[in-house]
Amino acid sequence: MRTKMDQYLPPDHPLCKVYRVGAALFGTGLIVFGGLGFANQLAFLSTNGRQILGLSSNGLLSLISLVVGVVLIAAAVIGGPVSSTVTAAIGGLFLLSGLANLAVLDTPLNLLAFKIQNVLFSLIAGMAMLFVGLYGRVSGGLPSDNPYVRARRREGPLDKHATQRAAEALRQRLAEIDELARAEFAMAEGRATPEQEQLLRADARHRAEQHHREAYECAAESDRAYAAWLEDRRLNPPPEHFVLWRKRQIRSNN
Repeated sequence: MRTKMDQYLPPDHPLCKVYRVGAALFGTGLIVFGGLGFANQLAFLSTNGRQILGLSSNGLLSLISLVVGVVLIAAAVIGGPVSSTVTAAIGGLFLLSGLANLAVLDTPLNLLAFKIQNVLFSLIAGMAMLFVGLYGRVSGGLPSDNPYVRARRREGPLDKHATQRAAEALRQRLAEIDELARAEFAMAEGRATPEQEQLLRADARHRAEQHHREAYECAAESDRAYAAWLEDRRLNPPPEHFVLWRKRQIRSNN
């Protein structure tokens, strides 16, 4: 299953690991809880329930726990934004379930055999899953390189190798500068080797060519600006009284 966010959130991204681990832990816990309920052969629609791992449960709740646990495990296997969205959605359902079942405690409508500890667990687990699922996604002050921020701004995904290439280029440049500095010291002390002298001459030629290129580009830019000014004056000549005033000013200066 591929989504638009997959290009922003590759499998080795730290956020992806958080989503997968969180979904896997919650899913495993729910599968264990539901499996123990079936192992104890709980009544399917009992409103009283029996204690399983400190929580009240019946057959229906065990079945729901197993199904939700399998969905979370599947989301953890898929990973990426799918695990984030599924975990956050199930977290929201847990919160709603806790509030809804709080309203039907000790009534015939308590089809999941909830007790107050179940309500507390649903609220706490729901908030925890929401936190994991939305971590690094809707928090305040997200960095500009966050994949969700870049996707919302319609910016391209980060090249995961760009930082490595930049660091490698920086290391190479620092090595070159260090070698040049050693050659300069050796030349100043009169003990430069032929290789160091050749390196310094090559560096001097490179710098001279760079200065010439920059000077040429600056002159070309000035010529283009002057040509554009002349063209503008040709298309939009100044008023006649300004031309006469300018001519008088030139004659007076001469």
